[in-house]
Amino acid sequence: MNRNLIARGTCHDLTKDWSGPLHQRWARWRGAVAVATIWALSGVASDAAAPAFPPSETIFPDTTVGWLSIADPVAFQESFDRTQYGKLLQDPNLEPFVKSFREQLSKAGKQRLGKLGLTLEDLGEVPGGEIAMAAIVPEEGRLATVLLVDTTGHEEETTALLEQIDARLLEQQAERLADYEEAVRVYRLPPEAPRAGEEAESPEPRERLVAVVHEAAALIVGDDPVQVHHVQTVLEAGRQDSLASHTSFEAVNKRSQTGLPEAAPTLRWFVDPFAFAAAYKAANPPRERRKGPDYVEILARQGFDAVKAIGGTFLFDDGPRELRHQTVVYAPPLPGREPDAIDRYDLAAQMLRFPSAEQIEPPTWVPAGSSSWSAMQWDIQTAFRSAESLVDDIVGEEGVFDDVIASLKEDPDGPQIDVEADLIACLGQRVAMLSDYVTPIDIESDRLVIAIEATDPERVAATVAKSMSTDPDMQRIESQGHVIWELIDRTMEIPKLEIETPGGIVAHADHEEEDQHERRRLREKEEKLLPHSAVTVAHGHLLIASHRDILERVLATVDSADSLATMPDYQRVEAELAELFPGPVTLRGFARSDESIRPAYEMLKRGSMPKSKSVTGQILNNLLGDGEPGSVRDQKIDGSTLPDFELIRKYFGTGGFTMQNLENGWFIGGLSLARADGAETEQSQEVASRPAEPVTE
Repeated sequence: MNRNLIARGTCHDLTKDWSGPLHQRWARWRGAVAVATIWALSGVASDAAAPAFPPSETIFPDTTVGWLSIADPVAFQESFDRTQYGKLLQDPNLEPFVKSFREQLSKAGKQRLGKLGLTLEDLGEVPGGEIAMAAIVPEEGRLATVLLVDTTGHEEETTALLEQIDARLLEQQAERLADYEEAVRVYRLPPEAPRAGEEAESPEPRERLVAVVHEAAALIVGDDPVQVHHVQTVLEAGRQDSLASHTSFEAVNKRSQTGLPEAAPTLRWFVDPFAFAAAYKAANPPRERRKGPDYVEILARQGFDAVKAIGGTFLFDDGPRELRHQTVVYAPPLPGREPDAIDRYDLAAQMLRFPSAEQIEPPTWVPAGSSSWSAMQWDIQTAFRSAESLVDDIVGEEGVFDDVIASLKEDPDGPQIDVEADLIACLGQRVAMLSDYVTPIDIESDRLVIAIEATDPERVAATVAKSMSTDPDMQRIESQGHVIWELIDRTMEIPKLEIETPGGIVAHADHEEEDQHERRRLREKEEKLLPHSAVTVAHGHLLIASHRDILERVLATVDSADSLATMPDYQRVEAELAELFPGPVTLRGFARSDESIRPAYEMLKRGSMPKSKSVTGQILNNLLGDGEPGSVRDQKIDGSTLPDFELIRKYFGTGGFTMQNLENGWFIGGLSLARADGAETEQSQEVASRPAEPVTE
């Protein structure tokens, strides 16, 4: 019961009330699979026995919009323990951090699980079979969360837990209400106190209830007595109108398990993203006024609600693979539309068009020591034409996108370029990204290069030069026989070229000063994702880099012997991907886990992760921060007890992923492999190094 205590501390995410800003909800759902995976490794032990109820997908109703399940926690844990991930958690070097992390999670758990009368340790004591959680929409404007646990073989512990729940809730001044249907214990918690600075007109907080029942070796806990009771009444045989009967669930569940070993212990998950988001927002109106666009609503209006469901399967110790995962994005064409037609979706969602290729592999100019590389097929021309309605919707006014594009062509003080004809039309369908870092590691160590295939490189280079030469914040540099345009003023972003990239961060009309010129809205931001960016056209690609040093490294890599594609670790991963997921692809990726996580690891250890200037660090600040411009969030995890990275590097191997088109969406498969013998010496040098003072013109 004491193994993997760090894992036990994360189980609170499965029963919390999903409180907080909507974007945090999305982050939690995206991380739910990882959270549940670790929870299953919390030392649960029981003898094999018949399950107490049918599979949970046949018990939860078809109004379920989010679900995850581990059918056999014991076997799942055992498979985890056999991997390098399991060995990492048991490494004595990590023990101080494990202990510290548990304490941190316990404090958080007291605030969240405490509302349900539970502690972090409780949920590691009772599971004897399936563990499942569901988010249910019983009717418009309501969202219920229900946790279902098979307690077979742990009846004594479960009975004691029920008594503890009662005592703890009463200590919180919860009111014990009459049992619902004479079976379900119901408690009403006191209203939450207003938060500091909360507006007076904030809506009344919803009633906070806790419903608990233990019957037929099943523990059911939730925040809606009716839904808890419904689950209880169908435990024996399930229900016909269940989640399993839902078309979206059936499509996702069946395809995501195709090709997996029979009876393998897995974690499965499912979410209807837009239905969940809409239900949560209706059931939990924000208690503080939020300005700016609602991106979930915008995406739904722009046709992205064609994505009906996302779900998948995880398993550990799958033959030579430490981890294997398969995910399905279910997005059937609109009625009457062909699966491969450009207009299979409406409006901006038409940019979800990824042409297939027989093979995607790193070009010879991708440096051998890169931390990660990925490339995808994308119909850039269609994406550009589809971006107009999305950009206008985000900004809050019609015509802004066209105005900006027109100004770039017609403004006498601008670059006078036809973006569509001079740039977009000259690009291909391959977009790639590679990453690495420089040492010594600090908040600016991460390096990134985005490469967009150019079908007419000369014309793209001329367009870039014409655009950059009109901007005083760009300097022209000659390196490796190529012209590089480097940003020399941090207060500016890459001008013009970023405008035509759909989905860029733009300012909303609500934030603009009345005297601000309309077409500058697409260029204004508080934080710049690439504050040291450099741009060039080389190797048949438009190359946009976070820093000039990594770009110069790419330019210098011309010999195939120095290419990532020739490296043994890449070839091992590629061989496994080809075997598991044969056929045409739209996306391929590779990563060296140790090199990919090391910068973030060092920043976490120093307490500096919130200050990271990497793209990942800035995105985390946006997601987890307070939303105030220029503010830096507090680091939530104390990493000071982490060991020297070299002591645990051996546990991190390599990984890869791929994506394939389906008639009704996309299939994504991935895997990780343990470090090969001798791999410690494969990566000893950084990819990029600070170049000498450049020659400028």
